Amino acid sequence: SLVERSISQELQGAAHVTFPPTGLRARLRIPKAFGALGQALSHRDARLFFSASLISWTGLWVHRIAIAWLAWEMTRSAFWVGLVAFCDLAPAVLRDTLRRMSVYDLETGTDLSGLAVHDAGDVAVAALTPADAFAPIQAAVAASARRGLTILLGGNNAITRPGVHGLDPTLSRVGLLTLDAHFDLRDTDGGLNNGNPIAALLADGLAGARISQIGLLPFANTAKAHAKAVAAGISVRTARDCSAQGFTAVIGQELDRLATLADVIYVDFDIDVIDRAQMPAAPGARPGGIAVHAFFAAARLIAAHPKVRVVDLTEFDPSLDVAATGALTAARWLAEILAGFSQRKVP
Repeated sequence: SLVERSISQELQGAAHVTFPPTGLRARLRIPKAFGALGQALSHRDARLFFSASLISWTGLWVHRIAIAWLAWEMTRSAFWVGLVAFCDLAPAVLRDTLRRMSVYDLETGTDLSGLAVHDAGDVAVAALTPADAFAPIQAAVAASARRGLTILLGGNNAITRPGVHGLDPTLSRVGLLTLDAHFDLRDTDGGLNNGNPIAALLADGLAGARISQIGLLPFANTAKAHAKAVAAGISVRTARDCSAQGFTAVIGQELDRLATLADVIYVDFDIDVIDRAQMPAAPGARPGGIAVHAFFAAARLIAAHPKVRVVDLTEFDPSLDVAATGALTAARWLAEILAGFSQRKVP
């Protein structure tokens, strides 16, 4: 989704509807066996709504089944079928959950009702490998570069690399801040995946000094990955650092550091940085992660920074969700991002 301050738009004309006299209107009679449903369907508008919904949902699930089948035919891998379902469902679930959110924050008096959000739709990458998905994701982010803030939702951490390239194809002006329990510095010899986007970006030419990684957990990373980060000059901030100094305080320090080195900043919110007890819908979440209220505060702080131009939310898997905890967390994250963005001063 692409977020920008709006210039109010007026409706360009209105439809004129004329109803025939009551005596000329036909009423469909539904058998009484249908009960309340029959009464509802006896009304033309209800039938139109029901028919349209049936067609829409049928098409949606035909599409999803076809994509999953295509993934199986191409790879014969249960992993890729699951990954396709994961990437496909997250944006739709988040859109649906946003209907349950208010636009008003009673704690700060922030009202988002005057902020317009442009939904650019889904990027068609569900059936693609990370390598093949690079170009369409990069193009989608690049197309929104003129806007104040771009939000990339759904999918796994493999979307971060093309997102960074979309913001700055040269990789010479951009800084990268990750909130993640993991380094994502696995070797790229076996191909691109959600475990090596940072390694791939280093190989692409992004300077390690312009990367900050926050929230890294013990016993969730390897010594090899840690050594890679240190050797590359990446700023490494562990979960213990965040606990001792405060999550938002550490983020503030790293934002200030990156702002002196880069013209624009990309932020990757890997939702598995949250403690697993509070985020069951993240496959990589571990006990000892960041508290969810600190994650929300961080989102608002980050989105308020004028150099932050793109943020992504990754590793939310609706298929693992419990009582919509993950979906509501993701929706609240988006609300906090919008609240932070609304605090920016327009030049």
